[in-house]
Amino acid sequence: MPRLALYTFGVLKTPLADPTPLMREFYDVGGAVYPEIGRRPGYLAHAEAAGGEQGVLFGADWGAWGEFAVPAWYGKGRTPGTTALAATLSLWTGLRPAFDAVYAGVHREALNRRYDWFERTGHPNHVSWWVFDEVTPTWQDGVSRLEHLHEHGRAPHAFTFHDAFAPDGTPAGVKDTGPSSGRPRAGSDHQ
Repeated sequence: MPRLALYTFGVLKTPLADPTPLMREFYDVGGAVYPEIGRRPGYLAHAEAAGGEQGVLFGADWGAWGEFAVPAWYGKGRTPGTTALAATLSLWTGLRPAFDAVYAGVHREALNRRYDWFERTGHPNHVSWWVFDEVTPTWQDGVSRLEHLHEHGRAPHAFTFHDAFAPDGTPAGVKDTGPSSGRPRAGSDHQ
C-alpha cells in the first residue's frame, strides 16, 4: 500500500540555541504541534533522533531515517549553537490526511506566524512523494526531492499539496482526494 512521505524545511531567522523569547516561543509551539499531529487520522510516523536533545540535528542518530541532510541553499551553521533551521520528515496514509493535519489546529496557528521565525527564502518549504513496500524515507530523499522541486518543478516523485500526484503518477490535488470538509486550500507552496 502506498504511503505519502512529507519533508518540510525552513531557515530560521536566528539559531535554535538563541535564548530570546521568540525562539523559546518557537519551541513551545513546536512542543504542542508534534503531539497534536501524531493524533491526526492518517499519521503513521515521523523522524525522531534517538536520545537527541533539543536543537541537535547534525550527527544525531536518526535510525532508518538516515543521516540528517539539508538542501544546498542552507548556508547557516551546523553545530548545536549555530543551527538555524527546522525540518521534519513524516509518513502518512495519504495526501488528504497530511494536508488536513498541516492546515488545522496548532500547526495552522503556527503557519500564520511563520514569518516571525522563518526567513523568506524563495525556495519551496515542503515536498511530498509516494513510498512503497514499507520503505522508510530518508532525510537525503527529502532533500533531493525538495531541490528537484525548486530546480525543475513538480513531478510524480517531488510535488506539493497544491500540485500533487496520485500514487500511479497521474496528476491529483487535495481536492481530488476526498471531501474538503470546508478546509482551506493550501495556497502558496513557497515561503
